[in-house]
Amino acid sequence: MSEQNDFGAFLIGFIVGGLTGAVSALLLAPQSGEETRTFIKEKAVEISDKATETVEESYKKAEVAADEARKRFEELAQTTKQRAEELQSRGQVILEEQKEKLSTVLKSKEETQLEQDESSSEAAA
Repeated sequence: MSEQNDFGAFLIGFIVGGLTGAVSALLLAPQSGEETRTFIKEKAVEISDKATETVEESYKKAEVAADEARKRFEELAQTTKQRAEELQSRGQVILEEQKEKLSTVLKSKEETQLEQDESSSEAAA
């Protein structure tokens, strides 16, 4: 983002400097009106060409930055997807382990309950 701010400042400085130079040249030049008009036309064409070049360069830089951002996003999306799949797999393994433990505990409790019921029945008889 800093590069964009630097480039914007450069572009503004470039335009202001060009205009200041053109105005100074007009005011200080010992030329006739015809020569001055020709000079203004030439400078306007030069400034227009430079501005067009600058805009084209800016557009190319923006395209490159957009492509890089798109690639980075795709990489991050892929990494995130892989990480989510890994976490889901780990979660499934942990869930299965906990189910087995719970099942073992419940079976053990049922067996203990059955033994207690049998002991109570024998003691009552």
